[in-house]
Amino acid sequence: MITSATNDRIKEVKKLVKSASYRRDKGLYVVEGIRMFRELPVKDIDSVFVSQGAYEKLKEDILKLVSEDEVIIVADHVFSSMSDTNTPQGVMALVKMRYTKLRDVISDNAFVLIAERLQDPGNLGTIIRTAEGAGATGIILSSDCVDMYNPKVIRSTMGSVFRVPIYISENLEEDIDQLKSQGVCIFGAHLDGKEFYDENFEGSCGFLIGNEGNGLSHAVSSKADKLIRIPMCGKVESLNAATSVAVISYEVLRQRRNM
Repeated sequence: MITSATNDRIKEVKKLVKSASYRRDKGLYVVEGIRMFRELPVKDIDSVFVSQGAYEKLKEDILKLVSEDEVIIVADHVFSSMSDTNTPQGVMALVKMRYTKLRDVISDNAFVLIAERLQDPGNLGTIIRTAEGAGATGIILSSDCVDMYNPKVIRSTMGSVFRVPIYISENLEEDIDQLKSQGVCIFGAHLDGKEFYDENFEGSCGFLIGNEGNGLSHAVSSKADKLIRIPMCGKVESLNAATSVAVISYEVLRQRRNM
């Protein structure tokens, strides 16, 4: 059992929790909590840490995914020092990152969410969860979005991050051109757009989602085949990014329900 918060393994976990660059260097990220742990693909698990006080209670669930000799027991106070939450549940896994290619997010009838410069972890996590619920074939994130492996993003996905293909784009404009060359119609969410209920989303389509405060850059919005907007009542100009994605995504699902 690890009893010191200065143990090298513990220090590594803390760095993985806090640093996106360290996560990228190691190819690992942190998943915390028993509900998220149950969702993990076994092949992606690198190591598992469990607090001494929680082990007996969680043992049955944990041993469904890993063997007992793969579990690292840590003192309760040490686990608390590792945790990113106010009320630690006593189980944490280091998980191997997936490396997704552009082709992995495209299907015969693609439905792709394309985010530029999203910065809020909760928004991104909710978008990933919504993508799975609405049947999106994948997500493309510009490289300057918040890190998809940020612990707050991971928690917000409620496990969807393990199942939805997510591609990190180093050149979003070129990748949008690649989608268009494969027959994907690109829609940009924009205040100057046409009401989206009037559009047909039954064919392959991608949706551009902009930064929370500034929307889409001109360079990216100009790549859209069509600009769309969600109609608003009252004095509301727009919804936040995650809510907008949910509204649009479920209209896509509605239109495709009998296909």
